[in-house]
Amino acid sequence: MPTVFTVNLTAPLLLLLLWATHPTMATNWLSLARLPRSRPVSGAAPCARLRGLTPGQVGVCRARGEVMESVRKAAEMVIEECQHQFRNRRWNCSTTSRGINVFGRVMNQGTREAAFVHALSSAAVAVAVTRACTRGELDRCGCDRKVRGVSPEGFQWSGCSDNLSYGVAFSQTFVDEPERAKGVSAGRPLMNLHNNEAGRKAILHNMQVECKCHGVSGSCELRTCWKVMPPFRRVGVVLKERFDGATEVRLTRIGSRTALLPRDPQVKPPAARDLLYLAPSPDFCHLDPDNGIPGTAGRRCNGTSRLAPDGCELVCCGPGYRAGRAEVVQRCSCKFSWCCSVRCQQCKNTVTIHTCRV
Repeated sequence: MPTVFTVNLTAPLLLLLLWATHPTMATNWLSLARLPRSRPVSGAAPCARLRGLTPGQVGVCRARGEVMESVRKAAEMVIEECQHQFRNRRWNCSTTSRGINVFGRVMNQGTREAAFVHALSSAAVAVAVTRACTRGELDRCGCDRKVRGVSPEGFQWSGCSDNLSYGVAFSQTFVDEPERAKGVSAGRPLMNLHNNEAGRKAILHNMQVECKCHGVSGSCELRTCWKVMPPFRRVGVVLKERFDGATEVRLTRIGSRTALLPRDPQVKPPAARDLLYLAPSPDFCHLDPDNGIPGTAGRRCNGTSRLAPDGCELVCCGPGYRAGRAEVVQRCSCKFSWCCSVRCQQCKNTVTIHTCRV
Protein backbone atom coordinates (compact mmCIF):
# COMPACT_ATOMS: atom_id res chain seq x y z
CA MET A 1 0.00 0.00 0.00
CA PRO A 2 1.54 3.35 -0.96
CA THR A 3 2.53 5.78 1.73
CA VAL A 4 0.57 9.02 1.82
CA PHE A 5 2.37 12.18 2.92
CA THR A 6 0.36 15.07 4.32
CA VAL A 7 1.85 18.57 4.21
CA ASN A 8 0.32 21.52 6.02
CA LEU A 9 0.76 24.67 3.97
CA THR A 10 0.16 28.19 5.11
CA ALA A 11 -2.02 30.32 2.84
CA PRO A 12 0.85 32.52 1.52
CA LEU A 13 2.99 29.46 0.75
CA LEU A 14 0.06 27.78 -0.98
CA LEU A 15 -0.42 30.84 -3.20
CA LEU A 16 3.28 30.91 -4.06
CA LEU A 17 3.12 27.26 -5.09
CA LEU A 18 0.06 27.92 -7.20
CA TRP A 19 1.87 30.75 -9.02
CA ALA A 20 4.98 28.61 -9.47
CA THR A 21 3.05 25.69 -10.96
CA HIS A 22 0.97 27.92 -13.22
CA PRO A 23 3.22 30.39 -15.00
CA THR A 24 0.96 33.00 -16.48
CA MET A 25 1.01 32.77 -20.23
CA ALA A 26 -2.60 33.76 -20.69
CA THR A 27 -1.94 37.41 -21.55
CA ASN A 28 1.33 36.91 -23.42
CA TRP A 29 -0.59 37.16 -26.69
CA LEU A 30 -0.76 40.92 -26.05
CA SER A 31 2.78 41.02 -27.47
CA LEU A 32 1.07 40.96 -30.89
CA ALA A 33 0.71 44.72 -30.40
CA ARG A 34 4.50 45.03 -30.81
CA LEU A 35 4.46 43.57 -34.32
CA PRO A 36 4.74 45.88 -37.32
CA ARG A 37 1.56 46.15 -39.37
CA SER A 38 3.37 44.70 -42.36
CA ARG A 39 3.99 41.39 -40.61
CA PRO A 40 1.31 38.72 -41.29
CA VAL A 41 -0.39 37.15 -38.28
CA SER A 42 -2.14 34.26 -40.02
CA GLY A 43 -1.12 31.20 -42.02
CA ALA A 44 0.60 28.01 -40.88
CA ALA A 45 4.16 29.38 -40.93
CA PRO A 46 3.46 32.88 -39.51
CA CYS A 47 1.27 31.45 -36.71
CA ALA A 48 4.07 29.17 -35.55
CA ARG A 49 6.46 32.13 -35.32
CA LEU A 50 4.19 34.39 -33.25
CA ARG A 51 5.76 34.86 -29.82
CA GLY A 52 3.42 34.81 -26.86
CA LEU A 53 0.89 32.32 -28.18
CA THR A 54 0.36 29.01 -26.42
CA PRO A 55 0.31 25.82 -28.55
CA GLY A 56 -3.49 25.85 -28.38
CA GLN A 57 -3.65 29.47 -29.50
CA VAL A 58 -1.31 28.66 -32.40
CA GLY A 59 -3.84 25.99 -33.39
CA VAL A 60 -6.64 28.56 -33.28
CA CYS A 61 -4.50 30.91 -35.38
CA ARG A 62 -3.98 28.22 -38.03
CA ALA A 63 -7.63 27.15 -38.09
CA ARG A 64 -9.18 30.63 -38.04
CA GLY A 65 -6.51 32.84 -39.50
CA GLU A 66 -8.90 35.47 -40.84
CA VAL A 67 -9.69 36.52 -37.26
CA MET A 68 -6.08 37.06 -36.19
CA GLU A 69 -5.85 40.60 -37.50
CA SER A 70 -8.71 41.43 -35.14
CA VAL A 71 -6.75 39.79 -32.31
CA ARG A 72 -3.77 42.02 -33.10
CA LYS A 73 -6.08 45.04 -33.01
CA ALA A 74 -7.47 43.84 -29.67
CA ALA A 75 -3.95 43.76 -28.20
CA GLU A 76 -3.47 47.39 -29.21
CA MET A 77 -6.87 48.29 -27.73
CA VAL A 78 -5.96 46.70 -24.39
CA ILE A 79 -2.74 48.70 -23.99
CA GLU A 80 -4.35 51.98 -25.06
CA GLU A 81 -7.41 51.59 -22.83
CA CYS A 82 -5.48 50.32 -19.82
CA GLN A 83 -3.12 53.30 -20.00
CA HIS A 84 -6.07 55.67 -20.29
CA GLN A 85 -7.95 54.25 -17.32
CA PHE A 86 -4.86 54.15 -15.06
CA ARG A 87 -3.13 57.29 -16.31
CA ASN A 88 -3.39 58.89 -12.85
CA ARG A 89 -2.59 55.84 -10.72
CA ARG A 90 0.70 54.54 -9.34
CA TRP A 91 0.42 51.59 -11.69
CA ASN A 92 -0.31 53.20 -15.03
CA CYS A 93 -0.10 50.16 -17.32
CA SER A 94 3.45 50.97 -18.36
CA THR A 95 4.74 48.55 -20.96
CA THR A 96 8.17 46.96 -20.95
CA SER A 97 10.40 45.57 -23.68
CA ARG A 98 11.65 42.85 -21.33
CA GLY A 99 10.15 39.42 -21.80
CA ILE A 100 7.05 38.41 -23.70
CA ASN A 101 4.37 39.99 -21.52
CA VAL A 102 3.99 43.66 -22.44
CA PHE A 103 3.11 44.62 -18.85
CA GLY A 104 6.00 42.69 -17.33
CA ARG A 105 6.14 39.95 -14.75
CA VAL A 106 3.78 41.85 -12.47
CA MET A 107 1.11 39.97 -14.45
CA ASN A 108 2.45 36.70 -13.02
CA GLN A 109 0.98 37.56 -9.64
CA GLY A 110 -2.70 37.11 -8.94
CA THR A 111 -3.28 40.79 -8.16
CA ARG A 112 -6.22 43.01 -8.99
CA GLU A 113 -4.09 44.58 -11.76
CA ALA A 114 -3.79 41.17 -13.39
CA ALA A 115 -7.54 40.71 -12.91
CA PHE A 116 -8.23 43.95 -14.76
CA VAL A 117 -5.91 43.10 -17.65
CA HIS A 118 -7.52 39.69 -18.08
CA ALA A 119 -11.01 41.15 -18.09
CA LEU A 120 -10.06 43.94 -20.49
CA SER A 121 -8.23 41.51 -22.79
CA SER A 122 -11.15 39.12 -23.15
CA ALA A 123 -13.50 42.05 -23.75
CA ALA A 124 -11.18 43.56 -26.37
CA VAL A 125 -11.04 40.33 -28.39
CA ALA A 126 -14.83 40.04 -28.30
CA VAL A 127 -15.26 43.68 -29.39
CA ALA A 128 -12.62 43.59 -32.15
CA VAL A 129 -13.95 40.36 -33.65
CA THR A 130 -17.56 41.55 -33.44
CA ARG A 131 -16.65 44.79 -35.19
CA ALA A 132 -15.00 42.81 -37.99
CA CYS A 133 -18.18 40.75 -38.33
CA THR A 134 -20.37 43.85 -38.63
CA ARG A 135 -18.05 45.39 -41.23
CA GLY A 136 -18.17 42.22 -43.33
CA GLU A 137 -14.45 41.50 -42.97
CA LEU A 138 -14.89 37.87 -41.88
CA ASP A 139 -16.26 35.06 -44.04
CA ARG A 140 -17.79 33.05 -41.19
CA CYS A 141 -19.93 35.76 -39.64
CA GLY A 142 -21.84 38.93 -40.36
CA CYS A 143 -24.63 40.91 -38.74
CA ASP A 144 -26.77 39.28 -36.07
CA ARG A 145 -29.98 38.58 -37.98
CA LYS A 146 -31.63 36.78 -35.06
CA VAL A 147 -32.81 40.09 -33.60
CA ARG A 148 -36.17 40.41 -35.37
CA GLY A 149 -39.82 41.21 -34.69
CA VAL A 150 -41.44 44.00 -32.70
CA SER A 151 -40.06 45.08 -29.36
CA PRO A 152 -42.21 45.65 -26.24
CA GLU A 153 -41.60 49.38 -26.81
CA GLY A 154 -43.27 49.14 -30.20
CA PHE A 155 -40.34 49.57 -32.58
CA GLN A 156 -39.33 47.14 -35.30
CA TRP A 157 -36.09 45.22 -34.90
CA SER A 158 -34.19 45.46 -38.16
CA GLY A 159 -30.86 46.60 -39.57
CA CYS A 160 -27.44 45.18 -38.76
CA SER A 161 -27.19 44.29 -35.07
CA ASP A 162 -23.69 43.59 -33.78
CA ASN A 163 -23.03 39.84 -33.74
CA LEU A 164 -21.71 39.78 -30.18
CA SER A 165 -22.36 36.06 -29.76
CA TYR A 166 -19.74 35.27 -32.40
CA GLY A 167 -17.19 37.65 -30.87
CA VAL A 168 -17.79 36.25 -27.39
CA ALA A 169 -17.49 32.67 -28.61
CA PHE A 170 -14.15 33.40 -30.28
CA SER A 171 -12.93 35.23 -27.17
CA GLN A 172 -13.74 32.16 -25.08
CA THR A 173 -11.93 29.91 -27.56
CA PHE A 174 -8.79 32.03 -27.87
CA VAL A 175 -8.40 33.93 -24.58
CA ASP A 176 -9.52 31.11 -22.26
CA GLU A 177 -7.48 28.43 -24.01
CA PRO A 178 -4.34 28.64 -21.80
CA GLU A 179 -6.40 28.14 -18.64
CA ARG A 180 -8.48 25.25 -19.92
CA ALA A 181 -5.40 23.54 -21.32
CA LYS A 182 -3.85 23.42 -17.84
CA GLY A 183 -7.00 22.43 -15.97
CA VAL A 184 -9.19 24.62 -13.83
CA SER A 185 -8.80 23.21 -10.33
CA ALA A 186 -6.02 25.58 -9.22
CA GLY A 187 -6.55 29.10 -7.96
CA ARG A 188 -4.97 31.12 -10.75
CA PRO A 189 -6.78 29.44 -13.67
CA LEU A 190 -10.08 29.82 -11.82
CA MET A 191 -9.33 33.48 -11.17
CA ASN A 192 -8.39 34.14 -14.78
CA LEU A 193 -11.44 32.39 -16.22
CA HIS A 194 -13.77 34.28 -13.90
CA ASN A 195 -12.24 37.63 -14.81
CA ASN A 196 -12.22 36.77 -18.52
CA GLU A 197 -15.95 36.16 -18.35
CA ALA A 198 -16.50 39.33 -16.31
CA GLY A 199 -14.86 41.28 -19.12
CA ARG A 200 -17.23 39.84 -21.69
CA LYS A 201 -20.22 40.51 -19.47
CA ALA A 202 -19.20 44.16 -19.30
CA ILE A 203 -20.07 44.32 -23.00
CA LEU A 204 -23.23 42.24 -22.80
CA HIS A 205 -24.76 44.24 -19.95
CA ASN A 206 -24.06 47.56 -21.65
CA MET A 207 -25.40 46.86 -25.14
CA GLN A 208 -27.11 49.86 -26.71
CA VAL A 209 -29.99 50.36 -29.15
CA GLU A 210 -29.71 52.59 -32.20
CA CYS A 211 -32.78 53.52 -34.24
CA LYS A 212 -33.78 55.16 -37.50
CA CYS A 213 -37.07 56.97 -38.11
CA HIS A 214 -39.23 56.38 -41.17
CA GLY A 215 -42.15 58.56 -42.22
CA VAL A 216 -43.18 61.69 -44.02
CA SER A 217 -40.91 64.64 -43.18
CA GLY A 218 -39.17 62.61 -40.50
CA SER A 219 -42.38 62.04 -38.56
CA CYS A 220 -41.06 58.76 -37.16
CA GLU A 221 -44.27 56.86 -37.85
CA LEU A 222 -42.10 53.75 -37.91
CA ARG A 223 -38.85 53.15 -36.09
CA THR A 224 -36.42 50.40 -37.00
CA CYS A 225 -33.76 49.61 -34.41
CA TRP A 226 -30.74 47.39 -33.97
CA LYS A 227 -28.36 46.48 -31.16
CA VAL A 228 -24.81 47.82 -31.00
CA MET A 229 -21.95 47.31 -28.60
CA PRO A 230 -21.01 50.10 -26.21
CA PRO A 231 -17.87 52.11 -27.06
CA PHE A 232 -14.79 50.32 -25.78
CA ARG A 233 -14.10 53.34 -23.59
CA ARG A 234 -17.35 52.58 -21.78
CA VAL A 235 -16.24 48.98 -21.27
CA GLY A 236 -12.98 50.28 -19.81
CA VAL A 237 -14.83 52.56 -17.41
CA VAL A 238 -17.06 49.71 -16.21
CA LEU A 239 -14.12 47.38 -15.64
CA LYS A 240 -12.16 50.13 -13.86
CA GLU A 241 -15.09 50.45 -11.45
CA ARG A 242 -15.01 46.68 -10.97
CA PHE A 243 -11.25 46.93 -10.33
CA ASP A 244 -11.81 49.43 -7.54
CA GLY A 245 -14.39 47.11 -5.95
CA ALA A 246 -12.60 43.82 -6.64
CA THR A 247 -12.85 41.00 -4.09
CA GLU A 248 -9.84 39.21 -2.62
CA VAL A 249 -10.51 35.47 -2.68
CA ARG A 250 -8.86 32.24 -1.64
CA LEU A 251 -8.97 28.73 -3.04
CA THR A 252 -11.40 26.60 -1.05
CA ARG A 253 -12.33 22.96 -1.37
CA ILE A 254 -16.06 22.29 -1.37
CA GLY A 255 -16.70 18.57 -1.43
CA SER A 256 -14.97 17.16 -4.50
CA ARG A 257 -14.41 20.51 -6.21
CA THR A 258 -12.49 23.70 -5.59
CA ALA A 259 -13.86 27.23 -5.70
CA LEU A 260 -12.80 30.80 -5.05
CA LEU A 261 -14.48 32.34 -2.00
CA PRO A 262 -13.93 35.72 -0.32
CA ARG A 263 -10.93 35.71 2.01
CA ASP A 264 -13.02 37.74 4.45
CA PRO A 265 -16.04 35.61 5.44
CA GLN A 266 -18.00 38.80 6.12
CA VAL A 267 -17.83 39.76 2.43
CA LYS A 268 -20.63 38.48 0.24
CA PRO A 269 -19.66 36.14 -2.61
CA PRO A 270 -18.80 38.10 -5.77
CA ALA A 271 -21.17 38.15 -8.72
CA ALA A 272 -20.23 36.95 -12.19
CA ARG A 273 -19.57 40.55 -13.28
CA ASP A 274 -17.19 41.30 -10.39
CA LEU A 275 -13.40 41.02 -10.53
CA LEU A 276 -11.47 38.63 -8.27
CA TYR A 277 -7.86 38.58 -7.13
CA LEU A 278 -5.75 36.19 -5.05
CA ALA A 279 -2.91 38.36 -3.77
CA PRO A 280 -2.34 41.94 -2.64
CA SER A 281 -0.64 44.28 -5.09
CA PRO A 282 2.91 45.59 -4.71
CA ASP A 283 3.08 49.29 -3.89
CA PHE A 284 4.48 50.18 -7.37
CA CYS A 285 6.46 53.00 -5.73
CA HIS A 286 9.99 51.97 -6.60
CA LEU A 287 11.75 51.01 -9.79
CA ASP A 288 11.74 47.24 -10.34
CA PRO A 289 12.79 46.54 -13.95
CA ASP A 290 12.74 42.76 -13.47
CA ASN A 291 9.00 42.87 -12.80
CA GLY A 292 8.19 45.67 -15.23
CA ILE A 293 7.52 48.30 -12.54
CA PRO A 294 8.89 51.74 -13.52
CA GLY A 295 8.23 53.33 -10.12
CA THR A 296 6.73 56.79 -9.71
CA ALA A 297 9.86 58.98 -9.76
CA GLY A 298 9.35 61.87 -12.18
CA ARG A 299 5.63 61.19 -12.61
CA ARG A 300 3.26 64.16 -12.77
CA CYS A 301 0.60 64.33 -10.09
CA ASN A 302 -2.20 66.55 -8.83
CA GLY A 303 -0.82 68.80 -6.11
CA THR A 304 -4.22 70.25 -5.22
CA SER A 305 -5.85 66.92 -4.39
CA ARG A 306 -4.69 65.08 -1.30
CA LEU A 307 -6.90 61.99 -1.15
CA ALA A 308 -7.86 61.47 -4.80
CA PRO A 309 -6.09 58.63 -6.67
CA ASP A 310 -4.13 61.16 -8.76
CA GLY A 311 -3.06 63.20 -5.71
CA CYS A 312 0.67 63.61 -5.17
CA GLU A 313 0.69 61.99 -1.76
CA LEU A 314 -0.77 58.78 -3.15
CA VAL A 315 0.97 58.70 -6.52
CA CYS A 316 4.36 59.64 -5.04
CA CYS A 317 4.01 57.27 -2.07
CA GLY A 318 4.14 60.08 0.49
CA PRO A 319 4.90 63.81 0.54
CA GLY A 320 7.89 63.40 -1.78
CA TYR A 321 7.01 65.69 -4.66
CA ARG A 322 8.02 69.08 -5.93
CA ALA A 323 6.33 71.96 -7.73
CA GLY A 324 7.68 73.75 -10.76
CA ARG A 325 6.54 76.32 -13.29
CA ALA A 326 6.16 75.52 -16.95
CA GLU A 327 4.91 77.34 -20.00
CA VAL A 328 2.21 75.58 -21.99
CA VAL A 329 0.57 76.48 -25.28
CA GLN A 330 -3.21 76.23 -25.31
CA ARG A 331 -6.02 77.10 -27.66
CA CYS A 332 -7.90 80.27 -26.72
CA SER A 333 -10.28 82.93 -28.07
CA CYS A 334 -12.07 80.30 -30.15
CA LYS A 335 -14.72 81.49 -32.58
CA PHE A 336 -17.36 79.37 -34.28
CA SER A 337 -18.13 80.05 -37.94
CA TRP A 338 -21.66 79.93 -39.34
CA CYS A 339 -21.15 76.42 -40.69
CA CYS A 340 -18.98 73.91 -39.02
CA SER A 341 -15.47 75.19 -38.36
CA VAL A 342 -13.79 76.57 -35.26
CA ARG A 343 -10.93 79.06 -35.31
CA CYS A 344 -8.71 79.51 -32.28
CA GLN A 345 -5.63 81.44 -31.32
CA GLN A 346 -2.58 79.97 -29.61
CA CYS A 347 -2.01 81.36 -26.11
CA LYS A 348 0.95 80.78 -23.81
CA ASN A 349 0.22 80.31 -20.13
CA THR A 350 2.44 79.59 -17.16
CA VAL A 351 1.16 76.76 -14.99
CA THR A 352 2.32 74.92 -11.88
CA ILE A 353 3.32 71.32 -12.45
CA HIS A 354 3.84 68.80 -9.64
CA THR A 355 6.14 65.83 -10.08
CA CYS A 356 7.24 63.01 -7.81
CA ARG A 357 10.79 63.34 -6.51
CA VAL A 358 13.47 61.12 -8.00
